[in-house]
Amino acid sequence: MQKTFQYVDYLWDEAKAAELGDDQVALFLYRSNILGTDLRITNYGGGNTSCKTIEKDPLTNEDVEVMWVKGSGGDIGTLTRKGIAGLYTERLRNLKNVYGGLEDEDRMVGLFNHCIYDLDSKAPSIDTPLHGLLPFKHIDHLHPDALIAVAAAKDSEQVTKEIWGDTMGWVPWQRPGFDLGLQLEKCLEENPGIRGIVLGSHGLFTWGDTSYDCYINSLEVIEMASEYIEKKIKENGEVFGGQKLKSLPAEERKEKAAELMPLLRRLASSENQMIGHFTDSDTVLQYINSNDLERLAPMGTSCPDHFLRTKIQPLILSLDPSDEVTDTEATLKKLEPSFEQYREEYRQYYENHKHANSPAMRDPNPVIIIYPGVGMFSFAKNKQTTRVASEFYVNAINVMRGAEAITEYTSLPRQEAFDIEYWLLEEAKLQRMPAEKPLSRKVAVVTGAAGGIGKAIADKLILEGANVVLTDISQENLEEALSTYKRDEAAIAICDVTNEDSIEKAYKEANLAFGGVDIVVHSAGLAISKSLLDTTLKDWELLQNVLVKGQFLMAQKGFEIMRKQGLGGDIVNIASKNGLVSGPNNVGYGTAKAAQQHMTRLLAAELGGDHIRVNTVNPDGVIVGSKIWEGDWAEGRAKAHGIKVEDLPAHYAKRNLLNEIILPEDIANGVFACVGVLDKSTGNTINVDGGMANAFVR
Repeated sequence: MQKTFQYVDYLWDEAKAAELGDDQVALFLYRSNILGTDLRITNYGGGNTSCKTIEKDPLTNEDVEVMWVKGSGGDIGTLTRKGIAGLYTERLRNLKNVYGGLEDEDRMVGLFNHCIYDLDSKAPSIDTPLHGLLPFKHIDHLHPDALIAVAAAKDSEQVTKEIWGDTMGWVPWQRPGFDLGLQLEKCLEENPGIRGIVLGSHGLFTWGDTSYDCYINSLEVIEMASEYIEKKIKENGEVFGGQKLKSLPAEERKEKAAELMPLLRRLASSENQMIGHFTDSDTVLQYINSNDLERLAPMGTSCPDHFLRTKIQPLILSLDPSDEVTDTEATLKKLEPSFEQYREEYRQYYENHKHANSPAMRDPNPVIIIYPGVGMFSFAKNKQTTRVASEFYVNAINVMRGAEAITEYTSLPRQEAFDIEYWLLEEAKLQRMPAEKPLSRKVAVVTGAAGGIGKAIADKLILEGANVVLTDISQENLEEALSTYKRDEAAIAICDVTNEDSIEKAYKEANLAFGGVDIVVHSAGLAISKSLLDTTLKDWELLQNVLVKGQFLMAQKGFEIMRKQGLGGDIVNIASKNGLVSGPNNVGYGTAKAAQQHMTRLLAAELGGDHIRVNTVNPDGVIVGSKIWEGDWAEGRAKAHGIKVEDLPAHYAKRNLLNEIILPEDIANGVFACVGVLDKSTGNTINVDGGMANAFVR
């Protein structure tokens, strides 16, 4: 029977669980996944879960207990069998015999590998002994906002007793590791029969005999904490000391954020280029507009999972919501001192707390940036990381809200925070991360991207690590294209390249989605093949507007953003062999393509000083997958050559030197060469046509 909770979601599906039968590992994974869907319970990558089963030892054929636990770096919301570690429980517990105390913590992590049962295991995480030293079959270690609020509140132990009486244990803050596992074991021995343990300034451990029992226990404990906090908030009558200022209206907030993000990206990218994210949720606005913001924000976050992703504290902008931010130089003058101060304070934090063997100081720029009255920005190496950082800071806001309602919010001492942030094991985890792709940290805007050549270009740029904003004139086609990508890879924006307002709006969408623009690819196009006398003024103007005017406006508006960012950039224009080769029945199209090509050269000469490279890719005969070749154009070309439409690809292949059919993917490779390989080339033309001697540019 489904249970009802007010503050957490009950998601257990009896039918789904029945399908899994008595497969305890599958049930543990199912529990993990549904717990991970609620960001109030645990954020991306946060927390870990486990179960213990009886298996046959492959060497002795005897029954042994095996613990299955989330591996290092995983996410319970998306956890699969590949993401867990299977360890002999007895071997793990026997590590107590060789544990040498707190100075021995890092060595113990290496010894976990000697306890491996399943040879396909993911690397065991630092929290493995916390699960292994407890006797329960199913265990959840979660970071619910409500529980961390209790854990981070002044007099946390007393508050724990007030909420749960003798049914919950409590242990003070301690860095995760083997000794913390020993403290949990000790807490259970001293308090038999408890249903869970609150970890000071950290999180929650709960358990059960079955996966379902563990799930329900976790939800009930979280619900009790949530109810307690909401009761306290009602008694207090306000949160965060009440409202200090009002937010701008929603549309004005978005407008201001879109204008400001390229400048923030510029400042946050002083050492490494970053991708941005913006949120102005009610939770965020209540906090950033409050009287207590300037007291609470510098205290920093308490839970290690939070500050590892958000840095210990945010930067609060010294801007009023009514300040004009369209003047780049004036706004930079206001912002730069705050960023310089933040970097200097971070350097002092590092110098004051480092150890002889601490890793080198990391990027001192802020991850979380707060603009009272407008919203919250985050900047990190990719979209997923910056979005997750934002979500974690929202969790931290909820923690501060709850702790302040209970008694008073407390944060970790700076030395404790530093020792987590610069832990050698954490550094080793960072070093194990895969190398970044060539276009990582880049944002591209591609016109005509809902299909054909434009979609192929977007596919290639995303494959090589870029974030892409797909633009086109059809919302339906854009949404269909977007569905082919993973979350955080792409965004969409309606864009009529003949309309200046539409282009500006599309660029603002790019700013809000990813923080700015580094690559502009003008791929939108159409083709009209007519003789001079048959070409109407409407035909001429349509070609000029889409191909030439569109390219001009995309470059102009894109350059405005790139100049704000100060990070350089790329503009790539998709033209055609027809801009180089003279032929009959092509006056409108050929002239427009030639204009595109020469505009590229003119812009390359003008924008080089800003380190913005402008290049042309010339396709020819791209029939398969190209929307230009649908309908009248293809029929006209087939008729002119006396062949069938379906024979056009082979026909065009015969006329190039390599006898190759040219595909949209080939054009995409040409674009990637411009933006990802030829980093010291500008004003160039790359022909992707299989080799057409009459189109050689030299």
